[in-house]
Amino acid sequence: MAPNEIRKLISSAQITGPTAGMAKGYTQANLAILKKEYAFDFLLFCQRNPKSCPLVDVTEVGSYNPSTIANGADIRTDIPKYRIYKDGVFTEEVTDIKDYWEDDMVAFLIGCSFTFETPLIEAGIPIRHIEENCNVPMYKTNIECAKAGVFEGPTVVSMRPMSQADAIRAIQITSRFPGMHGAPIHIGDPSIIGINDIHKPDFGDAVTIKEGEIHVFWACGVTPQAPQAVAMQSKPSIMITHAPGCMFISDLKDEKLSVL
Repeated sequence: MAPNEIRKLISSAQITGPTAGMAKGYTQANLAILKKEYAFDFLLFCQRNPKSCPLVDVTEVGSYNPSTIANGADIRTDIPKYRIYKDGVFTEEVTDIKDYWEDDMVAFLIGCSFTFETPLIEAGIPIRHIEENCNVPMYKTNIECAKAGVFEGPTVVSMRPMSQADAIRAIQITSRFPGMHGAPIHIGDPSIIGINDIHKPDFGDAVTIKEGEIHVFWACGVTPQAPQAVAMQSKPSIMITHAPGCMFISDLKDEKLSVL
């Protein structure tokens, strides 16, 4: 299905779950919405942490149309699930944010690793969470982000188990997408980056890890909303994000973001 067709199903609440594997070949994006008073600090945070927060679009103040990547879309309704944070505390999860939208809000669309999963699959590399029809596992790490204004906190990573040969190929493929997190930031022992139990992700779902497979970790756009991370430590009066795995599907072709 075309991205705009999927967005219509999402806005009518016919799709309310993770978007992995949908609209293959089109860029998916994470979302962070803040009031104007916090927008510059967050823009600077993204600029200083491009692996975790690679920007693909920023809306005009008060505009809910991400016109650069999906002209005519409505960021208030076109994501399956949103999370609301008030003063750094997660308060609820909703399927649209019309009741929360304010005229001084700015929406940040951040590159998502779902984008490079299509070329991985086309290269014959299995993606376990797609095979098992669940959300990608995500973990808070001990890797600190570069501070910017009021925003600081640890990096969150997504994990995909692979054979050693597939991991090498995955590095080559994902390096072509620096605007979508690029190459992995860690491979192997999870404890080195502060993950104590690989079977208990902080976000998403645990997946099967087969004998002989290694853990491959990419920086993740969930970083701004992780527990005790950016949204919690900076405590903006209100911050709206996507629910983990529930992305904005844009009209932008993945190939436009490839360096090759």
